[in-house]
Amino acid sequence: MTSLRIGIDIGGTFTDFVVYDPSTQRIQTFKLLSTPNDPALAVLQGLEKIFAQQGTQHATVINGSTVATNALLERKGAIAALVTTRGFRDVIQIGRQNRPALYDLFANPTPPLIPSELRFEIDERVTHSGNILRAIDPVQVAELIPELKAHNVTAVAVCLLFSFLRPEHEFAISAELRSAGFLVSMSSEILPEF
Repeated sequence: MTSLRIGIDIGGTFTDFVVYDPSTQRIQTFKLLSTPNDPALAVLQGLEKIFAQQGTQHATVINGSTVATNALLERKGAIAALVTTRGFRDVIQIGRQNRPALYDLFANPTPPLIPSELRFEIDERVTHSGNILRAIDPVQVAELIPELKAHNVTAVAVCLLFSFLRPEHEFAISAELRSAGFLVSMSSEILPEF
C-alpha cells in the first residue's frame, strides 16, 4: 500500500495541502477555507478529501501553522508563564552569545516572550549527570497556582535545568498545573536535549 506524504499549513484565511504520492511521484496541492474557531476542522476535511480521492488512509502528515507563527511574531498569543529552576528565570532574557549585536552597548534587544513578572522559580536541582541534588517541594508547586491565576495565565512553559536527563520534576509540576486547568508545555516532552 502506498503511504502518501501530506504537508499542511494552517493559515488565517486558508489551510494549504500538499500531497505527494511516491508510487506515481505526483504532487497535488489545494486549499480549503480555514476554520479559526477550530483549526483542526479544516485539516480533517482536507484529509478526508485526500483519502477519498486516493483510496488510501496511509500517510505521513507534517503540519505547520502560519497562524501560530504569526501569533508568536505579533505577540498575540495566550498569557503564558515560565516555571524554571531557581536561579535561571532570566536566562530567557539574557539569551546566548549568538545575539546579533553582542558587543553593542546601545542595542535595543527584543523583549523576551515571557515578561519578568511571569517567570517563576522552583527550588529544585538536578546535576549535569542526572542526580537529584534537591528534590521538588509539592507545596511550593501548589503555591504557584493562585499566583498564576492572579496574573490571568492560561499557558505555562516548564523548563528545568537538566530535565532532559531527569524529567521527573517537570512531570510533577506539569501534572499539578494541568489538573488546575493550565495548558502546559514541558521542555522534556517537546525537545529533551541540552
